[in-house]
Amino acid sequence: MQEMIIEIINQAGYIGICILIALENIFPPIPSEIILSFGGFMTTYTNMNIAGVAAVATIGSILGAMALYGIGCLLTPERLEKLLNKKLFGILGFKKGDISKTVKWFEKHGKKAILFGRCIPIIRSLISIPAGMAKINFFLFLLYTAIGSTVWNVLLVSIGAFMGNSWEKVIYYFDMYSSITVFALGGTCIAVFLIFLKKRILQEGN
Repeated sequence: MQEMIIEIINQAGYIGICILIALENIFPPIPSEIILSFGGFMTTYTNMNIAGVAAVATIGSILGAMALYGIGCLLTPERLEKLLNKKLFGILGFKKGDISKTVKWFEKHGKKAILFGRCIPIIRSLISIPAGMAKINFFLFLLYTAIGSTVWNVLLVSIGAFMGNSWEKVIYYFDMYSSITVFALGGTCIAVFLIFLKKRILQEGN
């Protein structure tokens, strides 16, 4: 995948970066570290510059986020609550009102989640879906997405430019960051689920 990404950027420049980042937002397995750090490296030997690479990357981020926001709008709480009525989810301890509670939480804290989530691997893409579900004001969603994405994009592009020919080292360190983040998120999700399940069992026991 790395070779393909590099070839696209070499051939298409700014447009290639914009398209790749848009796709990366929709399909998280596409690594933004490679796209942005290599884009930064290209500013050292082409007429591309850091501001331009960061700008088109942010445009791509917004386009991808808009697509996922639209998907979130289609996943209404009512539809998800019907899904939770399925026997499997009932066995796991989920109930109909849980979706409404989650949406209300996101309505209250969603703006911060969008802003800071844009700098966290995997979350930076998927955060747009609950934003759509909670019907966060679209223009505020775009604003926070743009701010968070700009911070992330400028950081990686600048590091790639600074590293120069050693830009690939950026991938190694950000892979470590991604792995630690995924591990932490996984552990948190398991802990939250166990606490949630325990409360359900205690409530049913009473």
